[in-house]
Amino acid sequence: MQYFETTISGIDGTDARFAGYIPDNYPDIDLERRRPAVLVLPGGGYEMTTGREGEPIALRFLAHGCDAFVLHYSCKPSVYPTAVLEVAEAVRQMHEHADEWHIDTSHIAVIGFSAGGHLTADFTTSASDDVLLAHGYDPDMLRPAAMMLSYPVITSGEFRHDGSFRALLGERYPDPELMREVSIEEHIDAKTPPVFVWHTVPDDCVPVENTLRLIAACKAAGVPVEAHLFPTGGHGLSLATAETAWGGTDGIEPGVDVWMSLALAWLDRVFAR
Repeated sequence: MQYFETTISGIDGTDARFAGYIPDNYPDIDLERRRPAVLVLPGGGYEMTTGREGEPIALRFLAHGCDAFVLHYSCKPSVYPTAVLEVAEAVRQMHEHADEWHIDTSHIAVIGFSAGGHLTADFTTSASDDVLLAHGYDPDMLRPAAMMLSYPVITSGEFRHDGSFRALLGERYPDPELMREVSIEEHIDAKTPPVFVWHTVPDDCVPVENTLRLIAACKAAGVPVEAHLFPTGGHGLSLATAETAWGGTDGIEPGVDVWMSLALAWLDRVFAR
């Protein structure tokens, strides 16, 4: 297996940490095998990125036969659009190194958690198309084939996670035009790929209404969406098992941990189309 860790330079001089987990091909199996690839974007309110939602998630996708990548993107004091441009660069590198990394570039997915879910959707929908074009990226060429979201920050409106948008926009918060630009439900259209999303209904940090607005926007735009709403559990559960629990104890939620199996089955169906 290849493993690498490198940096992606942000437009403000900061560095994002980009890691890749790439299975080898073998002559007695298939030297030409191409695999799906999943880019993982951890959460942390745009103030940090947690390891709990990084490598443990990547390893699950790796075990499922995917190339897996994790981007610890620039956070506060970095502001929009630094992080989304780092995501674009990570995906561009996945395309550039597709032969070396055995990637099927038609089967790239991005999964994000909490604020990382917002970043995933900001990159994958048309929300930041103009920004990407202005910085030399082709959003249509780089757009992933699947979007996966875990308890995501979506709306900058009534049910917003205020801290995420304050950290994302900095001194420009709460400029109305910019707030609409980064409110994901405003930008879901025919270009948006199929969506998998899950949330806990009692989430007292990022209200479940974020996911409900996402579902409504997908339905209105004709975007396929699979959603799972769990009746128990709080925010930031990651795998909802002891593997990713805070301190090894906080965030173990039996019944919610099934989300990863559901996500993998969904991804297989989407990539089989």
